[in-house]
Amino acid sequence: MIRLMSISSTSMPKVQEADDLISVIITVLNGAKWIDSCMKSIVKQTAVPQSQQSRMHEAQTPFVLSNSSRNTTMTSPTLTSLGVANTTSLSATSPSPPPHTAPKATSSMRVASKADSMLQIEICVFDDCSCDNTFKLLCSWQCILRDSYRIRMHIEKNETGKTKGVGYGRNRAIEASRGNYLCFQDIDDEMLSERIAKQYALAKEHKNAIIGSKFIRIPSNATCRFTNWANNLSSDKLTIQIYTSNGPTIIMPTWMCHREVYNRIKGGFSEEGQGCPEDLIFFYKHLDNQGVIKRVDECLLHYRYHNEATTFTVTADTIWHIRLKHLVDNILQHKPWSEGFSIWNAGKQGRKFFRNLPEKQKQRVKTFCDVDKNKINKCYSYYDCRSRQQTFRIPIVHFSEVKPPIVVCMKLDLTNGAFEMNLQSLKLVEANPSQINLFLHVNKQVKKH
Repeated sequence: MIRLMSISSTSMPKVQEADDLISVIITVLNGAKWIDSCMKSIVKQTAVPQSQQSRMHEAQTPFVLSNSSRNTTMTSPTLTSLGVANTTSLSATSPSPPPHTAPKATSSMRVASKADSMLQIEICVFDDCSCDNTFKLLCSWQCILRDSYRIRMHIEKNETGKTKGVGYGRNRAIEASRGNYLCFQDIDDEMLSERIAKQYALAKEHKNAIIGSKFIRIPSNATCRFTNWANNLSSDKLTIQIYTSNGPTIIMPTWMCHREVYNRIKGGFSEEGQGCPEDLIFFYKHLDNQGVIKRVDECLLHYRYHNEATTFTVTADTIWHIRLKHLVDNILQHKPWSEGFSIWNAGKQGRKFFRNLPEKQKQRVKTFCDVDKNKINKCYSYYDCRSRQQTFRIPIVHFSEVKPPIVVCMKLDLTNGAFEMNLQSLKLVEANPSQINLFLHVNKQVKKH
């Protein structure tokens, strides 16, 4: 049996239908050292000015959450409004309420903003069997947010003794949330100024979209090529360059979406557990549902790189096969690809791509292309280990002679622009279904988080 503990603070009046509630969704496993900085970054976005605090009044109503796995009486604070910064000092080493007396709160606080609209938030955290003092710190922050900011913080704790994985944790946190907008945050990252307000404004215009943003890498010299790609990808490529090793074209810790985007994905995030790229799987399912990808073209997140990140539990082969299956199912089986295509790179990555293709797709490969004179005008011979015989001989041509469509199995930004110039010289269109002269990128897996 799965044992989960649910903890909320004092309750709030029901949110009016006219008001939008944004649920910040966080999962954490042994993240004690990051909790303070993460929570501070959220508080800076949601703090209410003193002139409005003086007009607040107490309003508390307990409520009960009950289902098959838990029957817990919970209470939560009223919601705070969003849009005015107030950088109240909080201790970085030992969370405790600020020295001033916490204001009383109401659920109808209006904050001046560009849209002159009321924004309200709550925080829902899933602690996935942490064995450090994560849970203690979360409870301390729950008190701070309740007493000083009147922000509801709901904590779900996995007490089974075995981690359930990021996807499972996100689903449980979302189930406990009540917002009609979901804002995803990693505990080791920090929101920058007005992240929620700016993404919410775009999400309200595009309720069938996942909204991302640009980011600042910490440390600044980590994964430079990936950061450059993600932050400089044009908006029209957000739904095109989806088969590169970089994963989703907007990074998961910057996601915000309307709740219906999540509800349309059967089962929510994959719950296969550790080693599962649940963000990539969700991203593909969203696109398969005719979902939209949008990005606020500003840096709204400090995105931290460190060796303890859960992404390192995901193997390159796992991601490769997920990408390849989606590519085959959604691209290669349809015209013009189904009538034959070429592979750019007769080297290691191009051959790996060919070997991993289903038999029917192998038959559609017309040529490889390359710039290496030692490969050009020769053939790639594929040896089938099962039948123990050579089953394919694919000619290798100079890239200038290749016929589109083309699957590009090359890393970007590694040849001082030579590869990019060669590609541009062919005047192809990147993965536009209405064009016959097209290509798409499928490059080698590189760990990025």
